Amino acid sequence: MFVKLCGLRTESDVTVAVETGADAVGFVLTTSPRQIDVDLAARLVAEVPADVLTVAVVRGIPAAEAGEMALKTGVRALQLHGDYPKEAFDELAELPFGLVRATALGPETDVRTGAFGEELLLIDSPVAGSGEQWDVTRLAENPPTGTWVLAGGLSPETVAGAIGVARPWGVDVSSGIESSRGVKDHGRMREFVLAARGQAAR
Repeated sequence: MFVKLCGLRTESDVTVAVETGADAVGFVLTTSPRQIDVDLAARLVAEVPADVLTVAVVRGIPAAEAGEMALKTGVRALQLHGDYPKEAFDELAELPFGLVRATALGPETDVRTGAFGEELLLIDSPVAGSGEQWDVTRLAENPPTGTWVLAGGLSPETVAGAIGVARPWGVDVSSGIESSRGVKDHGRMREFVLAARGQAAR
């Protein structure tokens, strides 16, 4: 089970994420309680081993600006979160990092991984970053295909059940591993990875 821990803001967050065996770590570069600036993101990215995927997360800014920010941080992937059109992904296709398309599930959502040229598809809660649980059984009506990650309202307490229902390739968490808004709880980070991997092994 691929596990991404998102919204990391400190060196200790990164250290714990790596120690727990997370496959990917995310750094939020646009407006959010978890936002960090490009310079700090670059310093944190430099601390991450090569076998852990580093992801810059942006929302609500033009694709070109997002691409410039990702280049400055040195991440290996850029996550466009929200209603970005296929043209935004086309604009970034030649840059030296992978692309993640993060979107909520709606009646018109294209849930085929790669439909916009992305390497990874992330299906999130309708209210991204809120920690609100959503009805993952809705995925049965329009099941994603390919390499896709489930997000939104996951926590150490809920991730096993969500994996059992949705059967994703991977999971992503941010608010569910926090002690307060934007502050990571290192114990919960460890618990989340164990819970996700434990369910996947069943």
